[in-house]
Amino acid sequence: MRRLIPTSLRARLALVFGVGTSVVLLLALSLLYVVLDHELAEAVDQDLAARSDDLVAAVRTHDLGAVHGDPMAQLYGADGVPIVTAAAIRGQLLLTPGQVHAVRGSTFGDGTLPPRDTGSPMPLRLLSRPVGSTGQVLTVALPLSAIDRAGARQLIVLAVATPVLIIALAALGWQLLRAALRPVGELTRQAAAISSLDSDRQLPQVPGDDEFARLAATLSGMLARLSVAFERERAFVDDASHELRTPIAVLRGEIDLALAAVDDPAEVRESLIAAQGQVIRLGRLAEDLLLLARERAGTLVVLRTPVDLTDLAHSEAAVLSKVKSLTIETYGDPAPVEADTDRLRQVIGNLAANSAAAGATTARVTVTADRAHVRLQWADDGPGFPPALLDSAFERFVRGDAARSATGGAGLGLSIVRAIVTGHDGTIDIRNGPPLGGAVVSIRLPVGRPGTAGPDRHAPVPTTPPD
Repeated sequence: MRRLIPTSLRARLALVFGVGTSVVLLLALSLLYVVLDHELAEAVDQDLAARSDDLVAAVRTHDLGAVHGDPMAQLYGADGVPIVTAAAIRGQLLLTPGQVHAVRGSTFGDGTLPPRDTGSPMPLRLLSRPVGSTGQVLTVALPLSAIDRAGARQLIVLAVATPVLIIALAALGWQLLRAALRPVGELTRQAAAISSLDSDRQLPQVPGDDEFARLAATLSGMLARLSVAFERERAFVDDASHELRTPIAVLRGEIDLALAAVDDPAEVRESLIAAQGQVIRLGRLAEDLLLLARERAGTLVVLRTPVDLTDLAHSEAAVLSKVKSLTIETYGDPAPVEADTDRLRQVIGNLAANSAAAGATTARVTVTADRAHVRLQWADDGPGFPPALLDSAFERFVRGDAARSATGGAGLGLSIVRAIVTGHDGTIDIRNGPPLGGAVVSIRLPVGRPGTAGPDRHAPVPTTPPD
C-alpha cells in the first residue's frame, strides 16, 4: 500500500487535491443533474396545469372543440366513456373507466398510451381533474419521450464534461503546487550545495511575506548564527592550540636540557623544576577548558552547601593578599547562600588574579543581601577594562592590555567566573568606575535559607566600606 503513495510532497498534495476535487465535482454535477431533472418535471407539470385550466374553462362554456384540437386530451362522462378525444389520439384511451371513477381532484400521474399497430407503448405524464359537478373528468397528457431525451442529453454532457473538468483542475492544481513549492526546491538545492558552515554561500531570499519567505529568513538566520558559533569554536580551538603549544615547547626544551646535562645534578634539578611548572600550567589549563566545556554542555557539577559569602570572601582575601601582592578589603553583613564553596573560592581567586594582572594594588569586596539575592561586588584601583573589551571580556582567550598578557595567563579567568556564576543560577556584569576607579565586577546569587551558613570562624568583618 505504501508503494502506491508517492513520496514527493508535491505529488501527495496533487493527489489529495485531485481526489478531493474529483469528489466535490462529482457531487456537484450529480446535484446539478438532479436539480435539472426536477426542473424539467416541474416544467411538464406546469404545462399540463396550464392546458388543463384552459380546457376546463372551454368545456364549461360547452366548447368541446378545444378538447378535440388539443395535442393530447380526453373528456370522459360520468360512466367513464370518452365524450371528446383529441384528434391525435382518436380511438385510444388515456384512462380506463376505473381510473376515471377514481379521480377526486387534480391528480398527476404517469401512464402509457397503448400502441396502435406497431411500436411500443408511449410513456405519458397525465393530469386528471373533475369538471364541475356532472361527474365529467378531463385528462390532459404530455409525452415523456422528449423529456427523457433531454435528460439523456444532459447526462451525456455531464458524463463527458466531468472527466475533462477533473483533468483540467488536476493540471491546474499541479501547476499551482509547482509554482508554490518552487521556493522550497530552490532552498533545498542551495542548502545541499552548502558543504560546510565556513562557506560563503547563503540561502536565496524568497520574496513576499508568506510562510515560505519566513521559513527562508529563519533558515538564513539560523545559518548565520551557526556560522558565528562555528567561527567561535574554530577560534577557540586555535587559541587552545596556541596556549598548549607554548608550555609543551618549554616542557620539551627543559627535558632536552635535563637529558643533555645528566652529569650536572644542579642543572637537571633546575630543568625539572621548570618542567614541573609547565606541567602545572598545562594541568590548570586543561581543568579550565574542561570546566568551560561542561558549562556549555550543561553538565557542570555544582555541589550546593550552606555557606556565608561574606565569611568566605574574608577568608579568601586573607590568603590571596599574601600571594597576589594585592591588598584586599572585605565588607558586608552575613549573607547565606546555597553554593559550591570550592567553586566560589575559584571565582574570588580568578578575580584577584585578574586585578593583579592589570596592575591593581588594592581591591575591595562588598557583600550585600536582600530578600531574593546576595550581591558580591569586586572593585580594584587598576586601569579598568579596556573599553573595546567590555562587551567581550567573558569570551574565552580574551586578554586585555600588554600588562595582562605579560603574565602568561590564558585569558580564561573571567570565562570561568561567568560559567561558575551561571551554574549557580546567578548573573554577572562588569563596568569601570567607582568605588576605586578601576574594574568593577558585580555578581548576584540566589539567597540561601536563613541560618544555614556555618559559624563565623574569622575576625569580624566591617559592614560598611569607607568613603
